[in-house]
Amino acid sequence: MKNSFVYLSMAVALCLGSCQRDAESAIDRKALLERNNPQVTAFDTLSSLTVGNGGFAVTVDASGLQTFPREYSKGVPLGTQSDWGWHSFANPDKLLHSETLKDYDYHGTPAPYAVQFNEPGRQRDAANWYRVNPHRLHLGIVGLELPEGCGMEAFTDVHQTLDLKTAKIVSTYKLNGNPVSVETVCHPQRDVLSATVAATEPVSLKLCYAYPTGAHCDDACNWNANDKHTTTLHSSDSNRVVLKRVIDESIYYVALEWEGEAELVEKSANYFVLNAKQDTLKFSCEYLLDEPNSEHVLPFYMESAAASEAYWTKFWYGGGMVDFSACTDPRAPELERRVVLSQYLMAVQAAGNTPPQETGLTYNSWFGKFHLEMIWWHQSHFPLWGHPELLERTLGWYHRAEPVARQIAQRQGFEGIRWMKMTDPDAMEAPSKVGSFLIWQQPHLIHLAELVYRTTNDEAVLKKYYDLIQKTAEFMYSFATYDSINDRYILKGIIAAQETLRASENVNPPMELSSWHYGLSTAQLWRERMGEPRVAEWDTLLAKLSPLAKDAEGKLYLASEDATDSYTNIRFISDHPAVTGALGMYPESRLLDKETMNNTIDKIFEVWNWDETWGWDYPMIAMCAARVGEPEKAVDALLMKNRTNTCLVSGHNYQDKRLRLYLPGNGGLLTAIAVMCAGWDGCTEDTPGFPKDGTWDVKWEGLLPMP
Repeated sequence: MKNSFVYLSMAVALCLGSCQRDAESAIDRKALLERNNPQVTAFDTLSSLTVGNGGFAVTVDASGLQTFPREYSKGVPLGTQSDWGWHSFANPDKLLHSETLKDYDYHGTPAPYAVQFNEPGRQRDAANWYRVNPHRLHLGIVGLELPEGCGMEAFTDVHQTLDLKTAKIVSTYKLNGNPVSVETVCHPQRDVLSATVAATEPVSLKLCYAYPTGAHCDDACNWNANDKHTTTLHSSDSNRVVLKRVIDESIYYVALEWEGEAELVEKSANYFVLNAKQDTLKFSCEYLLDEPNSEHVLPFYMESAAASEAYWTKFWYGGGMVDFSACTDPRAPELERRVVLSQYLMAVQAAGNTPPQETGLTYNSWFGKFHLEMIWWHQSHFPLWGHPELLERTLGWYHRAEPVARQIAQRQGFEGIRWMKMTDPDAMEAPSKVGSFLIWQQPHLIHLAELVYRTTNDEAVLKKYYDLIQKTAEFMYSFATYDSINDRYILKGIIAAQETLRASENVNPPMELSSWHYGLSTAQLWRERMGEPRVAEWDTLLAKLSPLAKDAEGKLYLASEDATDSYTNIRFISDHPAVTGALGMYPESRLLDKETMNNTIDKIFEVWNWDETWGWDYPMIAMCAARVGEPEKAVDALLMKNRTNTCLVSGHNYQDKRLRLYLPGNGGLLTAIAVMCAGWDGCTEDTPGFPKDGTWDVKWEGLLPMP
């Protein structure tokens, strides 16, 4: 990993070269962090706080540990999840993935897609099984063991703070009138939860384990199936135990080590209690996929705390930062809070060695699987904020997934590799009536790799991703359909990013057109960087790719070429206003003009069905507004008062009762702020996305411009 100072210096240099700005005084980062530390003063199931390292995270309640998992299950659950912790139910009928396939003829030849089925039979059973399996595991609960009948009402004088600078959660309260103090951290390089519990009398710790539910969206804890899994004592000595977890074919280990005198007892199946003999208990709990050997040693609490402070100091002082303290607009403090907490959440929950799921490492959504169309919203901000190494942790997964992605393209008659939508660490394509027809995830790898290269200027990055980028572009070229009557290329046979559009009738959705133009243009640029000739056929497609379709008056962009009633039909003014992504996510091109896009933004503000939006829609509109020169609209979009734009005390983007957190909204916010501060290639304004009326005196450091 390169020195963070190099990244910061390079980021500032790039910003100055692309978007001129006057020299500014250094931001007081310590003060910025301290004024935005989350504070919790009561047990609130939507106020859970998390510690983690990007690929492993633990979420705790106001006790500082995971004391009330059942009570929090419908709020922001008390999850313990990792990149590696997955499970599959048995498949006694030997259902095959090939049985999930059904032919659709959208390109002149029938091609098989992995879909869901309504009629009973093996195809429906296979689709259901591969949609559910594998699913992410909840690895275990570590909480206070309380006397029978003692609940949240026994806790008074609650005060809990997440210290962002060190990523330490400090919780103080009275438990049945007795003062208790808890400090909680996660080791930045190991999947270790470390804590210290200080009280006026000895405390007890519980370690509980659940069977997975296999549900679409929940905390993944079936507490009523103790006969289906086992937790056994694998090894022990005076201050350490290793537990072995067996859940069907899945096996992992839990190592617990403590300071001082304590005794571990098995209370019931999959339920252990550690009884301390003194009033302070310091412990570390590590979750391991592989069996630890006799030389395996856990870091003590102080070691984990010191490592956490060192890591997060480097994170906060070695990357980008935005300071809104001089702004006079009354909304500025809330925007600053959202920005800094989103930086923390994304580094904790979405920087592992696989793409993140939309609820991160807190609880399962879509069975714990991740969605490749969302990786851009989760992680495009990392290089823009001076942390390309966090994105690179994840991009390596694409190499592992390439063989499966190549098979998908081949079975459907296309060249190159087709990236699936909903998948898992093994790149299995989850059957879906929607996801299997999405294509806007296809150029994401190209876009993300380009951001890493622009940040690092490292030739090794070109070599690492060049082949994947070329194969990705090969599919994009072969997927586009040539319309000989009009001498143009079109995109059809897809469900667009605005998922209310139907694959059977949808032609040329705007975001997809822009993404195809950008993806193929960038793939050609990479060929030039590698000393290879441009592909002539790709240049022909770029020259003849259809422009964005307009309404009859030529004033507004349509949701797709066929959706002529885009702003009167409720179907077309619901879900994502993806038309703005054509210039929000992607740069200006010959396919569109700013005036029409500006008119379109105004129309969206006027007529959109905001109850049916998602968290990343607001930053998408903001980026588009900034690019068309409307900074007021950009700020208004980011701070629009809608349910799906709600920000909890932790910084999480609340959507609804199902999705109590939604990380694409947080990641999208950070990308939008980078665009609004540092701009994009060729822009000439200082902070182009913030109003120039004097109310938004925004200070920023270390951000990169977008393409």
